Amino acid sequence: MTTATIPKGHIVDESLGEALSTRYLSYALSTIMNRALPDVRDGLKPVHRRLLYAMLQLKLDHNAKFKKSARVVGDVIGRFHPHGELSIYDALVRLAQDFSVRYPLIDGQGNFGNVDGDNAAAMRYTEARLTEHAQALLEGIDQDTVDFRETYDGEELEPVVMPGGFPNLLANGATGIAVGMATSIPPHNIGELCSALLHLIKHPNASIEKLMSFLPGPDFPTGGIIVESQAAIQAVYESGKGGFRVRARWHREEGARGSYVVVVTEIPYQVQKSRLIENIAELVMARKSPLLADVRDESDAAIRLVLEPKNRTIDAAVLMESLFRQTELESRFSLNMNVLDAHKVPGVMNVREVLNAYLAHRREVLERRSRFRLDKINHRLEILKGYLIAFLNLDEVIRIIREEDHPKQQMIAAFKLTETQAEAILNMRLRSLRKLEEMELKNENRALTKEKKELSALLKSDDLQWKRIAGEVREARDKFGDASPIGKRRTSFEKAPELEVGQDELLLTREPITVICSEKGWIRTLKGHAETDQEIKYKEGDKGRFFFHAETTDKLVLFGTNGRFYTLDADKLPGGRGHGEPVRLMVDLGNDHEIISLFKHQPGRRLLVASTKGHGLQVDEDNVLAAKRGGKQVLNVSNDVEARACTFVEGDMIGVIGENRKLLVFPLDEVPVMPRGRGVLLQRYRDGGLSDITVFDRAQGLTCLDKGGRVRTFDTLRDWTGKRGNAGRLPPKGFPRRNKFH
Repeated sequence: MTTATIPKGHIVDESLGEALSTRYLSYALSTIMNRALPDVRDGLKPVHRRLLYAMLQLKLDHNAKFKKSARVVGDVIGRFHPHGELSIYDALVRLAQDFSVRYPLIDGQGNFGNVDGDNAAAMRYTEARLTEHAQALLEGIDQDTVDFRETYDGEELEPVVMPGGFPNLLANGATGIAVGMATSIPPHNIGELCSALLHLIKHPNASIEKLMSFLPGPDFPTGGIIVESQAAIQAVYESGKGGFRVRARWHREEGARGSYVVVVTEIPYQVQKSRLIENIAELVMARKSPLLADVRDESDAAIRLVLEPKNRTIDAAVLMESLFRQTELESRFSLNMNVLDAHKVPGVMNVREVLNAYLAHRREVLERRSRFRLDKINHRLEILKGYLIAFLNLDEVIRIIREEDHPKQQMIAAFKLTETQAEAILNMRLRSLRKLEEMELKNENRALTKEKKELSALLKSDDLQWKRIAGEVREARDKFGDASPIGKRRTSFEKAPELEVGQDELLLTREPITVICSEKGWIRTLKGHAETDQEIKYKEGDKGRFFFHAETTDKLVLFGTNGRFYTLDADKLPGGRGHGEPVRLMVDLGNDHEIISLFKHQPGRRLLVASTKGHGLQVDEDNVLAAKRGGKQVLNVSNDVEARACTFVEGDMIGVIGENRKLLVFPLDEVPVMPRGRGVLLQRYRDGGLSDITVFDRAQGLTCLDKGGRVRTFDTLRDWTGKRGNAGRLPPKGFPRRNKFH
C-alpha cells in the first residue's frame, strides 16, 4: 500500500527502518532518473530538455528575436518543471556560456557571467534564444520521432528524449551527482565525433584503439593541453572511468636586457581565473614559490596571465613545472560515463557503447520519421485520388452537390470514394476546379508516389537506413565541424612530463657555480664560473685537486677507491669563502678510501673504470647515480684490490699504463658494457698493478701531459697495440715518468 492509497485516518503498522528505506529508495530513483544523470541518446537532463522544448514552443529559433530569460524560465516552471526558478535559470545560463559548454545550446544576450566566476545578471535583464546546435538536437520532434509523456499536472505533453541530430552527450559532456552514483563526461570535438560515428557505422565492432584514431581525446572549451599518453586515454575510454590531466597553455615573452615573462593564454577547464590568480598570489606572499616574483592579470576578452620570475636565470620550463604542481594551472578532469540507457537504466558505458547507443537512437528516429512521413503521404495520396476522380466526373459531382440532400453519401456510392475523399471534395474551393490545378495534382501525385516507394524501400533495408544516417552525420560534420567558427579543436596533446612530483630541481634557481675539491676531500663552491688561474686558498698541508664549472641544478658524481659511485646535489654544497666541508660528511666514503674522480653528471655519457689489478668495464653514467648516501657499487673489489681509475669514453681505443711502466693499446669494443661487476682483464702484470687508463680516438692519436703541463701526442702506436690482457711494452720516448696520461 502506497502513501497515496492509504485511507484517511488509517494507521499502517510498519517498522521505521522499512519505511525509511522504501521512501529513500523512491527519492534515490527520482534523483537518478529525473535530475542528475543524462540520457545517453540526447545527453540532456530533464531540466535542460524542458528548457529547450519550451524555447522551441516560444519560437525562439536561432534567427528569431531574443526574448527575456524570465519569460523562458516562467514557461518552464509553469508548464514542465515545478522547481525553483534559480535552479532553472542556472541551467539556462550554463547552456549559454561558451567557457562551460563546448557548443552552446542557448544564444544569450546580456551578462551571462565569465570565466572569473562572476555570476550572470538577473533573468529580467538577460535574453535568450536557441542556437543552431540546439535546433539540430530538436529537429524532427514534431514528426513522431520520439515519445511524449504527460507533464506534472497532466495538462500538456513533453518529450521523453530529443531526436538528437547533434551528438550532444560527448560533444558537450555532462556532470551530475545523484544518490550513490555520479557522472562526469568531458566535452569532445564534433568533427572528430562524427568521423568516429561514420567509422562505427561501417565497422560496428571497431576497437576503441581504432576509434581513437578519429577521436583522440576530449576537447575542452577553454583549450589547454592534455598531458596524458594515448595508452592512458585508451584505458580510460575502454573502462568508462578514469581522468585526464589538463595543463594551462603558456609561452615565453622576451623583455629588455635578457629578462622575460611567462604568459598564460589558456587555463584548464572549470578553473575560475580569479581564484587561480588568488592562489598564485598567496604562494608569492607566503614565499612558497621561490621562483616566482609576481603575477598580473592582463586579460580582456582573451585570457592573459603574466608570470614574472625572480630573475632571468630561472628556466621558464622549471618555473612552470613548479607552478603546475602547486596551483590549478594543472588540474584533473574525471571521466565517469554513468548514463541512463534507452530503458532508463543507469550504468557505466565505454566510448564505443555510448556511440553505438547514439546511432541506435538515430536509427529509431529515422524509422519513426519515415513511418510518420509515409502515413502523411498515404493520407495525401488518398485525397489526391479523390480529387482526380472528381476532375474526371466534374459535371456529375457538381450536380450531386447542387441537387442531392446528402451529397457525401451519394458521391461515396457513385464513385466508390472513401469518407476522407468525399469530405475533401466537398471542402474543395471553386477556384481549384481550373485545368491548371488538375495538372498540379497529377504532378504532386507522381512525386508522392515516388517518395512513398523510396520510403518503403528505406524501411525494409538496413543498408539504406545506415546510408541515410551516415549522410546525416556528414551533414552535421560539415555544418558544425572545422568549417564552423567554433568547430576547430582547442585542446592539444603533449607527452606526459617525465619529472616526478617533488623533485628538488623544480624549486632551484639555475645559477653558475665553480666546484672546488681539495686533495684531502674538502669541497665547496664559488658563485659564477671562476677562472682556473684564480688564487684559491686551502687548509695547511692540503692542496687543490678538482676544479670545474657547473650549475646549481646539476648533479655531481664521485668515484671512490672502494668501487662505489656517490651522487651530490650541486645546490647543497657549502659555499662562501671558507675551506668548505669534508665530502665524507655528505656521503658514506670511509676514511680508509680515497676519491678517484669527481665530475659533473652528463646524461647519456659512458664511463670506463678499472681496478689496481687491471680489471675494468664500461658503464652508462645514468646507471651510476645513487639516491642514498651509501652510493652504488659498480666495480667489485675485495681484499687488497682497489678501484684505481675512471675516465670518460670519448673515442674508439683504450690506453692502459701499469706501475711497471708498460703501455698497452687495444680497441674499446673489447671491453663490455656492464651495470656492475669485476670487469675483464685490461692488462696483465708480473709486478705492481694498474697506474692509469684513457680512451682516445685512433685518428687523433694518444695524448698526455708532460711535467710542464704541455700536451704530447703520439700518432704511431703500432708497436704498443695488441689484444686486451697483454702485458704491453715500455712507452715511447717522451711519455711522462709519473705513468699518468693526464
